[in-house]
Amino acid sequence: MTSDAPASRHTRTYGLLGIWSASLRPTTPKGRLELTDAVTELEDLGYGTVWSGGSPSLDDAAPLLEATSRIKVATGIVSIWEHTAETVAARIADFESRHPGRFLLGLGVSHDALAPQYARPYAAMVAYLDALDAAPDALPADRRVLAALGPKMLNLAADRAAGAHPYLVTPEHTAQAREVLGPDAFLAPELTVVLEPDLDRARTVARTMLGFYLTLPNYTNNLLRLGFTEADFENNGSDRLLDALFALGDADRVRAKAEEYYAAGADHLALQALPTNEGQSALPRAEWRALAKALL
Repeated sequence: MTSDAPASRHTRTYGLLGIWSASLRPTTPKGRLELTDAVTELEDLGYGTVWSGGSPSLDDAAPLLEATSRIKVATGIVSIWEHTAETVAARIADFESRHPGRFLLGLGVSHDALAPQYARPYAAMVAYLDALDAAPDALPADRRVLAALGPKMLNLAADRAAGAHPYLVTPEHTAQAREVLGPDAFLAPELTVVLEPDLDRARTVARTMLGFYLTLPNYTNNLLRLGFTEADFENNGSDRLLDALFALGDADRVRAKAEEYYAAGADHLALQALPTNEGQSALPRAEWRALAKALL
């Protein structure tokens, strides 16, 4: 898959497409074997980056690096409330010694409902970045991205990081983020995909996922800024909201949706594929293969 714009240096580093999944975490020896097999296949399929999603620790990223040799590994996102800057910097220095140039830190302030100590998130992020810079194993700014939605955090991402990794955003938000970040910053939005030609069924799958996020003000406030209304949040999302946020449908529709983000200024898309069959493995490997065939 190609975008119309010339490849940025960030695209050359991280690829046009990556896979984002909160299930890329081994919890049992059997799960570790499946994870190793899955992430090795993602590398072979041609994805540029694998994103350990949800609120991962760096322990979750380690086996992804160990199982592969080329693909970049990123976090989407490490919560600043759960891991000290000094611990994070030291662990990444260890990654760098064993897997040079392959790890990208995605960092964010999480949400009030998920972090009891949540307070003054912008100031807290500034202080955290200061601590990262002052750590004995300082993490270079160009090896981190921020989970930025609003203008203040996007400006901080441009000034103190390689760029931004926004979650649950539209192509319109991507265009606005690019304007704030400027032309040289890395912009890697997450895009959730339901690869299902029956649009009614695809929207049902999407609503199952979206309902939780519509309880979090950071996301709903951002959507309100983009012109959606409270009515769009009812019943786990209006069709208008779903069609704006998700890539729904067959491969052609998914490809067209991805191109909207690239046209708006994205360097890279972190694809989150939702399983469409009940009882399917938490790792939607069939969808990852289908997306690679359609988009790569």
